[in-house]
This record gives sequence, structure tokens and C-alpha cells, in this order.
Amino acid sequence: MKLGVLDWGIGGIDFQARLRARHPDVAVMYWSDSGATPYGKLGREALAARVARVAAALRDRGATHVVVACNAASTVLDHLAIAGVGVEICGVIAPAIAATLADPARVVGVIGGRRTISSGLYRRGLSAGGRRVISRVAQPLSAMVERGELDSPAVLETLRGILGPLRRAEALVLACTHYIALLPAIQGLLPGVRIIDPAAATLAEVERRWCLSGHGTEDMFFTTGDPAAMQLAARLAFGVALPAVQRMTL
Repeated sequence: MKLGVLDWGIGGIDFQARLRARHPDVAVMYWSDSGATPYGKLGREALAARVARVAAALRDRGATHVVVACNAASTVLDHLAIAGVGVEICGVIAPAIAATLADPARVVGVIGGRRTISSGLYRRGLSAGGRRVISRVAQPLSAMVERGELDSPAVLETLRGILGPLRRAEALVLACTHYIALLPAIQGLLPGVRIIDPAAATLAEVERRWCLSGHGTEDMFFTTGDPAAMQLAARLAFGVALPAVQRMTL
């Protein structure tokens, strides 16, 4: 198989690195769509069309399966003409909800971008499972992670404001793949709260659903944005040294 991974920025690099560590024979093609309008600012129809175009571009380069490692993009997967794309697709929201419902927590905090929170997917999915959900928009955090700001005073002040109302939560869903880069700071502010990481839940889901085997070729990295900026962001946020990144147009 060849696996495509899609995110607007570098949040999905953490997923890619984990998959590479566990399945080194699976070829991964990572697509950062940072040259496009930020996904959280696109309308539902426009975002679904964009995700379909990127998935098709990955398919044309050999991808047989695609992980949408972005919560904002995952909000429109039910609206996506997946059958017409020609690849199997897995988002991050459904696996994260399933992982949270498997946790004994009854009060669950969810932090994510504005589109992710306003979609109501986490709230409805968790409430249907009998959980009390406290949702918080954490919009500035992903941009801070992209800039490599992981423990600056500004990041800590922003986190305090976002996490303050969640002190009674028993578990916290990081509903953006960027946020795992802030895990030490989050745990410092919410000690004892169990963290639900959608990237980890999604990796477990694709291991269950798909046969993750291949021929051990090198991973490839594409971006519609600035290749040098992508490499810098991946290094600062996750300590990952990316090889050459190809600039793409779509």
C-alpha cells in the first residue's frame, strides 16, 4: 500500500512520524496544503471540494489510502464524495470519539479550532455516549505551534485562558493534531487529566482497518506553501527533520 496523509499544515507530521516508527515498510506521501486558504476559513462546500482535490492528487501519485490528519478537514468527510475520489479515507474525529468513549471519564473537555468546535461533531458524539462535554475554541494554538512557540509566555497565557474552565474535566480531547506539541504545557496546567490524542487514536484505527504493509520506499513530502517554512515548522514543533519538500500547485 501507499498511504497519503493530508493536513493544512504540519500537525499531521506527528502522525506520520508515529506511523513510520511502527510501520517502516509503508510508504507515506504527506501533503501540507498551507498554500490554500486555511481550512477553518473555508465554507463547507469549498472545504469538501478542496479535500477531495488533494485526495485525488495523492491518488494520482500512487496513494491507495488517505488519512485526513486534520480535524477541520475531517468535519466535512460525511459531505465528501469519497467514492468518487478512488481511495479509502480515514479522518481523525471518529477515532477520537471512539477512544474517548472507551475512557471511563464522564466529564470531557474538548479543545480545537473554531470550525471543529462549531461543527458539534465531538459534542454530539460524546453526549450520545453519556458524557458531559465542555468545549473550548483554541484557535490561536495551531498558529503558535506552526511558528515553533511551544513554551513561550504568550503560549502559556493563551493556554491558561483556554484551559481554565476545564479543571473539572477528567479527560481532555486535543481536537487538533498540532496540540500534541504543547502536551507538557497542557499537562502542567491540567495535572491528572487524561489526554485523548486523535492522532494516536487514528493510528490505532488504521492499524485495525487497513493492512499496513508495503515495500519500504522513502517517504515523500509535498506542500502548496513554502517548503523551507514547512521544514522549519516540523523541526521546531516535533523535532522532525524532513527531507526535501516538493512545492506543488493545485
